[in-house]
Amino acid sequence: MELGFIGLGKMGMNMVTRLRQGGHRVVVYDRSAPVVRQAEETGAIGTGTLRELSAQLRPPRAVWVMVPAGPPTEETVRALGDLLERGDAIIDGGNTRYHDDVRRATELRTRGIDYVDVGTSGGVWGLKLGYCLMVGGGEAVVRRLAPVFETLAPPGGWAHVGSHGAGHYVKMVHNGIEYSLMQGYAEGFELMAKSEYRLDLARISRLWLQGSVVRSWLLELAADALAEDPRLEQLKGYVEDSGEGRWMIEDAIAKDVPVPALTTALFTRFRSRQAESFADKMLAALRRAFGGHAVKH
Repeated sequence: MELGFIGLGKMGMNMVTRLRQGGHRVVVYDRSAPVVRQAEETGAIGTGTLRELSAQLRPPRAVWVMVPAGPPTEETVRALGDLLERGDAIIDGGNTRYHDDVRRATELRTRGIDYVDVGTSGGVWGLKLGYCLMVGGGEAVVRRLAPVFETLAPPGGWAHVGSHGAGHYVKMVHNGIEYSLMQGYAEGFELMAKSEYRLDLARISRLWLQGSVVRSWLLELAADALAEDPRLEQLKGYVEDSGEGRWMIEDAIAKDVPVPALTTALFTRFRSRQAESFADKMLAALRRAFGGHAVKH
């Protein structure tokens, strides 16, 4: 199949490479000329503008957008909407908020352009192992794009989960669960790191991979990290979030669904970014005020 691809970051470049390995004709664009040249080494066709990319594709065109969520994706989809024609399709494989998918699909439908949202999971390992794809959009266009999904995903690794926005909605929940799982591992390993026993955390994580009910790919990654740096002394405990956890909490509030594990995990990430907590200072001040407890200056 033929596909346009915009955005050649770590994930995008690997996806283009996997598509080329699967025999697809891929026309690429990125604002960085060096990464376009790198993609050309895989056999992809490089372009210098979105207009040139569109011209290199035969109708009905399909263009995959893999740029940061928010304004970059919004601007790219809007620009493509002005360049593409009736019967063409835009695929957003980033981490867009599902409400935006519904709006974009409605706007593009007036021009006869299909819109497909694809929640994409797999990270930097996707080139080798494949990407889990959660696809939202119309039946006909998803069926037309199936060869692309089949190449990017491992066997059984993609599904059409619903209409516009469903793909990114499922990915949002997926990432909320991911936050919670990671927090569970983090708390357990911290407790073991502070145990009176001299525990080999890398060995224990490998042990748990052998039949334990807590085995997972995340635990494999934890085992690798601990084998390389047993006390994680080369890292700072500063953890960002990409937005999906916040969106999931907002959705949970709107639906009266309790999500305490995710909420705690997200707020712990917020706390990790504080060099010094005003809340902790307030606690110390109050303990000193009511009980005369000692404080540190």
